[in-house]
Amino acid sequence: MKVREKIEEKERLILIPQAAFSVKTMGRNVQEKKDDIRTDYMMDRDRIIHSKSFRRLKHKTQVYIKTPGDHYRTRLTHTLEVNQIAKTIGKGIGLNEDLIEAIAMGHDIGHVAFAHSGEELLNKLLPEGFKHNENSIRVLTKIEKQGKGLNLTGEVLNGILYHSGFSSESKASTLEGQVVRYSDKIAYVNHDIDDSIRAGLLEEKDIPFIATRVLGRTNSSRIDTLVKDCIYTTLKNIDNGIVQVALSDEIFDALYVLRNFMFKRIYKGDILKSERNKAKFVLEQVFNYFSKYPDKMPDLYLDIVKKEGIYRGVADYTSGMSDDYCLMMFHNIYVPKFVIY
Repeated sequence: MKVREKIEEKERLILIPQAAFSVKTMGRNVQEKKDDIRTDYMMDRDRIIHSKSFRRLKHKTQVYIKTPGDHYRTRLTHTLEVNQIAKTIGKGIGLNEDLIEAIAMGHDIGHVAFAHSGEELLNKLLPEGFKHNENSIRVLTKIEKQGKGLNLTGEVLNGILYHSGFSSESKASTLEGQVVRYSDKIAYVNHDIDDSIRAGLLEEKDIPFIATRVLGRTNSSRIDTLVKDCIYTTLKNIDNGIVQVALSDEIFDALYVLRNFMFKRIYKGDILKSERNKAKFVLEQVFNYFSKYPDKMPDLYLDIVKKEGIYRGVADYTSGMSDDYCLMMFHNIYVPKFVIY
């Protein structure tokens, strides 16, 4: 018996019947020979982690642009926190942790430089609009490996596609994908509060009491409350024949209060408005330059321009840029240089 088959047998013994089993995956777009050691979901996780797009997350903004502090979250550390929260919830429910990890590691891989400011700009510039979850699928299927894509399983792509949105009715087809969606919200709401307090933009007393009374006064206590509630509520749902990941009404409402508070005070608030506008300006100028001079882009994106049009090719190129790379590109294109010494 191969090692992979032993792992698959272990899944049959320890996972709940409603979990996603590796042997029952819907498969890949291009059929491949099975690995001797790793299950399909383990393979997907490794492909994402070893991709160039994943490495660039370390220089993409979560909320705070170009901060000098070492302890503020980046898109990469956010991804790692989502992964750990999701794996804890998944283990508590009895789900496939390898699938959860693959989805979590890839869920934000299509995010733009400068966080949601960059996403808002590209959504305005592109005729068909722009959403980071849809772009994550595009990166993983059409951009990585010089356009070949990573050939991931359908369950992983589905979980990534449906990880976004707070109260949308659309949800992942697997419980593992639904776990990542909730974990993303649990992670970003709480760690963005933590970063905002660290930055001196919020104080503990500013956080709505209606939420902290239910969830807890500290970052760790709130996450603990949310994780446990997600596990127990989901298990209760399954016992009642409802195959769906969820929070209890009281806990969900408290999380929603926190989320709305952060959007009003931080994400869309006046405090960071000028920095958001600067970031949009930089990205827009870089986008406009390559729209005018597409031949300055790498061949991969030139091919996309020929096949899918100028906006799609330039969007693929600029959306993959890290904050630092986009700023460097803007500087190289628009800022005068010393040519005489």
